[in-house]
Amino acid sequence: MWYNELESFTFYIYFMRVLMFGWEFPPHNSGGLGTACFGLTRALAVKKIEVLFVLPKKVSVTASFMDILFGDERRVKFLEIETTLKPYVTSEGYIRERDKVVSDIYGNTLMQEVKRYALRAREIAKKEHFDVIHAHDWLSFLAGVAAKKVSGKPLILHMHATEFDRTGGQGANEEVYKIEREAMQYADGIIAVSNFTKQKIVEHYGIPADKIQVVHNGIDECDYTSIPDKLADLKKAGQKIVLFAGRITIQKGPEYFIRAAKRVLEVNPNVLFLVAGSGDMERQMMLETASLGISDHVMFMGFLRGDDLNAAYKAADLFVMPSVSEPFGITPLESIIAGTPVLISKQSGVSEVITHALKTDFWDTEDMANKILGAVAHRSLSETLRGNSRQEIKKVNWDVASEKCVSYYEKIICDCGATSDTRYI
Repeated sequence: MWYNELESFTFYIYFMRVLMFGWEFPPHNSGGLGTACFGLTRALAVKKIEVLFVLPKKVSVTASFMDILFGDERRVKFLEIETTLKPYVTSEGYIRERDKVVSDIYGNTLMQEVKRYALRAREIAKKEHFDVIHAHDWLSFLAGVAAKKVSGKPLILHMHATEFDRTGGQGANEEVYKIEREAMQYADGIIAVSNFTKQKIVEHYGIPADKIQVVHNGIDECDYTSIPDKLADLKKAGQKIVLFAGRITIQKGPEYFIRAAKRVLEVNPNVLFLVAGSGDMERQMMLETASLGISDHVMFMGFLRGDDLNAAYKAADLFVMPSVSEPFGITPLESIIAGTPVLISKQSGVSEVITHALKTDFWDTEDMANKILGAVAHRSLSETLRGNSRQEIKKVNWDVASEKCVSYYEKIICDCGATSDTRYI
């Protein structure tokens, strides 16, 4: 009679298709957004969520790379749109890049390019079948809005950073702010990468708190199984190494790192400060380093990624993230996996998920310097931070984040009463 009992149950395999808009993806990424998109989409694919990822620029994602990351069991497909859009680009930077190319397809301004991307997204949405739209950050928000208008499918916006984060609280680009605000008002749901970001959305954009779902970013240790020891020679002289890694922009607080370095070196001259990254404040930071008389203790390494960045994490005795406004911050997690304890800004989303870390206000360079001195001088402190934080981040992974996203997709689809393309077998 067992088969009669089985007949009372429905057995099915559940597939959901997500039309996802972003603008960078490894290995063609220049910041944390691409890393986050990679981790999230891979975890979603494992859960049988089929992702149609639309890139805003033409990049060569090789077959071997795709096979490694997204084999037959990983249901991620890419559509590429030819454009000069780059992550973290400014209006002036866009014009410089556009002028290098002779073509009629590019817009005259960054905003024109964003709108052109939206028009192409509209055509894609007409042809593809999907259940929900997921758009990452402001450059892709208009594309998400266009896709919703033509398809009627629910739209979720993923806020990795607000305009107020990118400017370090020093005003806001009105055009960018308008896109963010109007898109969030139009969207059916919003994902924020932290409670820190959720509060900014409520405060600066007037979005109801119950429209926002917090999904912290994650990290997968399996991606960091073999970290090279390329910078071992730097430690042979017995110096302690303190690392800053990130875009050298007002948002990331590089000037506070340099000023704290000056205070540290006044007490302990046996410390080397590494600055890994690039950005519009890079020259300014080099000049300030020289004016403070600490150039021989500060090494600017340029933009690093992959093994080179991981080697820098591994070589360091302490990683410092002095961000003025950091929606999340994946770099401290990468540092912890490499075996290096971290000192992070209290003005960051990652501080919500890491307990075993040194924390400081970005502006308090005296406190920052004291904590750097403590970490490099006291081995027991470093070892305690290293061991406890390594255990702690095992729970901060993309599987957890993707599970929350799937639940949110289902909620939004249900709330909207959308006609579903979901297949049941």
